[in-house]
Amino acid sequence: MAVQHWLIIILLGIGWGMSFMFNAILLQEVGPYVVAAGRVGFGALGCWAYLLLRGIDGRLPLRTVLALVAFGGLAYAAPFTFYALGQQHIASGVAGIVNATTPGFAVVVAHFWPKGERATWLKSVGVLCGVAGIVVLSLPLLQSGESSAAWAVLITLCAPVCYAFSVNFARSFRALDPVVLVSWALTGATLCQLPVALLFDDIPTGLSLNALAAFAVIGFILTSAAFIIFYWVLPKVGPTNITLPTMIAPASALFFGSWALGEQLTMTHGVGLAVILFGLLLIDGRLFKRRVAEA
Repeated sequence: MAVQHWLIIILLGIGWGMSFMFNAILLQEVGPYVVAAGRVGFGALGCWAYLLLRGIDGRLPLRTVLALVAFGGLAYAAPFTFYALGQQHIASGVAGIVNATTPGFAVVVAHFWPKGERATWLKSVGVLCGVAGIVVLSLPLLQSGESSAAWAVLITLCAPVCYAFSVNFARSFRALDPVVLVSWALTGATLCQLPVALLFDDIPTGLSLNALAAFAVIGFILTSAAFIIFYWVLPKVGPTNITLPTMIAPASALFFGSWALGEQLTMTHGVGLAVILFGLLLIDGRLFKRRVAEA
């Protein structure tokens, strides 16, 4: 893989890890449903601006648009909401670690998905490591009586499950331009999320500069720009290498949560992260295949 592609992969991982820090900043002023609505709304706006500037025709048949609206609800609105809900009770670094279980759930869903990829024993062990990592994170919370935080971990865990289903759902849109796909999906996510935000959250009448900046970064940069870059680099690095940001994002979330928000790092965070990352290595499989070949 070329050096510039490695840099893009690393930047994506760092950026998506930072998104949990921006969630925490926004939750100080607005509710979780508004956080999710703002992110997908600004993300959609950024994608449509890109299509307009590039002169790309984003029109699609109504049936495809409706399918993408449903896809956007599953792939963006629901997981962003689950992260924001969970982060009301857990640190951004913990949410970042939970996010790292996404490939594990994707393995499980793909195994049962029609014409999906069947799980190998190595990937199955990797999934079990991901579950073990979540247990490591949750047990201290239960033992200390922080039941709300333990429940928040489970709520946050719903986001990787949504991602796992959406990754397989996305196969039906292979023929579409990726940026057009994301533009309509984020628009659909916005349409799904706005009524929820209006119903369950108080709509802010004014926001601080910090909150406005956080919305701009998490929407325009970490959603629209990040996914445009993601789909640009995907054919150049392949589907396996494109999963590497998942291994970088948890460390990024822990670092920025500690550095910018003063969140405390514990041994439990390190152990849970290590177990989940080991599971990701098993799911990826390249390291172990290389060792077998050398033997």
